[in-house]
Parts: sequence; structure tokens; C-alpha cells
Amino acid sequence: MAGRPGYVTVPILAVLAAIGYVYYTTVFLAIPAWLGLATAAGVANVVAFTALAAACVATYAVAVSRDPGRVPPAFVPDVEDTDIPIHEIKRKGGDLRYCQKCSHYKPPRAHHCRVCKRCVLRMDHHCIWINNCVGHENYKIFLVFVLYAVITSLYSLVLIIGGAVHSLPKNEQLGSDSSRTSIIICGVFLCPLTLALTILLGWHVYLIFHNKTTIEYHEGVRAMWLAEKAGNLYHHPYDLGVYENLVSVLGPNILCWLCPISRNTGNGIRFRTSYDIPLSTPPI
Repeated sequence: MAGRPGYVTVPILAVLAAIGYVYYTTVFLAIPAWLGLATAAGVANVVAFTALAAACVATYAVAVSRDPGRVPPAFVPDVEDTDIPIHEIKRKGGDLRYCQKCSHYKPPRAHHCRVCKRCVLRMDHHCIWINNCVGHENYKIFLVFVLYAVITSLYSLVLIIGGAVHSLPKNEQLGSDSSRTSIIICGVFLCPLTLALTILLGWHVYLIFHNKTTIEYHEGVRAMWLAEKAGNLYHHPYDLGVYENLVSVLGPNILCWLCPISRNTGNGIRFRTSYDIPLSTPPI
């Protein structure tokens, strides 16, 4: 059962435990077995891996604690504003989207989360592993966390494989293979975890390239089917082209795209669309 947002839950403790387990095995078993802690190469790898692990924990903590984006109580869509070329409406009835549970209008790309019990700006999905929604305010830090987690997992796999291979002769001479067994068990645990994280990262890179959320992707599949059925073509209104999509999600400064301390862009209420003219106008 999911916990209330902002609280430490079992999945969060499981993630922290997994990070600690992989870190301990890599630093105190794999690296000593392969490179040794008294060598320059061993120390360098310990420092590098510790830095990556710390980055994972830090970005994970921010993703857990940062509010994904609240809808302002006084928000009302202005249908007469010529600067907003499109308005999102309900599939049935064609009315402006209104949340009956929160008693306010929904900004574009906002959705109601049944777990958080409120509407979230540019909602992507609710993630049980952070006990929080992934939305406008924390989407970028969530992406950076997944990226760091993939890099750290791949790095750990390399060190664990090296440690398992190079510890074989030593363990046979000592008549004990407990250390090598622990390294292999961690490697077996890490393989599917790395694969899952890599797939998750690839999925969100795809979404960013098309300026979609997970919800919008599934809505777009249905919209595309309905459009083709009617003999029309469907185009995602927020797809501005790959580079402009990256800028709208990660910010205008390329050097800060993957920086864990940089914030998202925009206010989460108004978004540029492919109907905006000119297209090069900076996001609001």
C-alpha cells in the first residue's frame, strides 16, 4: 500500500538499502579483490565510485522531497487570450478540463493523482519508489537521478566482474570463496536492476525527444487511432522538434542540462506549442 507523499515508505527504504548494498560490495569487496585499496588505481576508483553513489543519493533525496507542482487555487483558463493558441478540453462534452475532486480548472498537461489526492502540473506518473508524483517541478531531477543510477550501475558491474575474475586464484589458494561468492551474488542482483534502469532511462529520453509525458504518450496512441480512423493525421501539439523539446524540458543552457542543482524551466501552467509563431520565442 502506498504511503502519503513526503513520508518514508518501504520502497524508499528498499532503494536506499540497494544503494548501500551495491556500494559496500563494490568498494569493500570488488575493488580490493581486483585493484587493491593500497594502489593508486584502487583509490581512484573508490573516489570516483563514491562520488557517483553520493550523486545518486542526493538526487534521489531531492526527487523524493521536491513537490512535483501544485495548481494555483485561483487558476482559470483565459479562452480569450490570443497568446494561447490551444486549450485542452474534455473528450466528452468539449468543456474546459475541470477537476471535480480538487474543485478547480486543470492547466494544460495537468492531471489528478489518485495517490497524492491532488492535481499535479505536467504530471508524468506516480512513482512508488520515490513515494511522489513525477511532475513539472521534479521531472528533471528525476531524470538526472535515473541517469546517475544507470552510470553507477554500469560502473559497478565492471568493477564487480573484474573483482570476481581476479579473486578466483587468490581465493583458491586461501581455501575460501566467501568474498567471491558475495561479489557474484551482487553481480546477479545488479544485472536485472541495470537493465531495468537503462530501459527506464531510454523511455524518458524518447519522451523528452517528443516533448511528451507518459500520460500523453498513452493518450496520443488513442488520439492517433481515432485520427487515422477519421482519415486525419495526429500531431502532438507540444512537439517542437528535438532540440526545442530538449530546451523546453531541460533548459536553454546545454551545460546545465544534466546538472543536479539546476531547476526546471517555465511555470508549469503555460507551454509552447507547435502552433506558436514564431517557434523560436523563448518559453514563458
